Amino acid sequence: MIKKSTHLLLSSVLGILFFTNAIAQNKKNNREFYEIKLYHFTTTAQEEVLDKYLSEAYIPALHKAGIKNIGAFKPLSNDTAADKRLYVLIPLNSMEQLLTLPQQLQKNADYTNASKAYTDAAYNAAPYTRMESILLRAFHLAPKSAIPQLKSNKNERVYELRSYESPTEKLYWNKVHMFNEGGEIPLFKRLQFNAVFYGEVIAGSRMPNLMYMTSFENMADREAHWQAFRDDAVWKQLSAKPEYKNNVSRNETILTQPTVYSDY
Repeated sequence: MIKKSTHLLLSSVLGILFFTNAIAQNKKNNREFYEIKLYHFTTTAQEEVLDKYLSEAYIPALHKAGIKNIGAFKPLSNDTAADKRLYVLIPLNSMEQLLTLPQQLQKNADYTNASKAYTDAAYNAAPYTRMESILLRAFHLAPKSAIPQLKSNKNERVYELRSYESPTEKLYWNKVHMFNEGGEIPLFKRLQFNAVFYGEVIAGSRMPNLMYMTSFENMADREAHWQAFRDDAVWKQLSAKPEYKNNVSRNETILTQPTVYSDY
């Protein structure tokens, strides 16, 4: 009877330890969510308001709320583009964190005071022409974002944001599979593309699609990396597989540089 009780107790303890370890592992490997705020603007005055808002109000408030590694990027084409853009990358632990963020910001007195030029802008002097919000979930084989350890000056760095749209949902998941199980992520890692994130778009104006960001010391470094990618035997073999044909219908490549107030 004692032996049976001991056995049951031991089994229970082992079961609890196993369950606790499983929860810990799940939490450890939990995939991030990302919000990409995309501001469209046209004038220098709008850009100045956005820069002041993000650097003095919004990003400091996110830091205070426990959100780290926030990126702010401007396309290299902004100088000549009629539609100028500013991308803000926000990593999140959960969708709940995104939903509760507006309430947290309103309770932050430093934020409300520093954001007045942005939040109280007149209807005919808005700080942007349009704002978009893109929601993503990290790939399961790249569950966390990372800040690259680049050595060049910040104004020389190139962050490349790519958006791959697919003709159908089935072909979209095929492309996601190509990145994960197909081996594109390990290929990028081996060739040292310094990826920031890989994400499945779960809500946005362009779907179905995925987005990812890589980074380089400068433009010459970027060109050298992509040439190595095109010449790589693994990529040639992977891209030639018939099961991965025609899974991308539109590839938008945006070359950006980090702002002075970006965490990247």
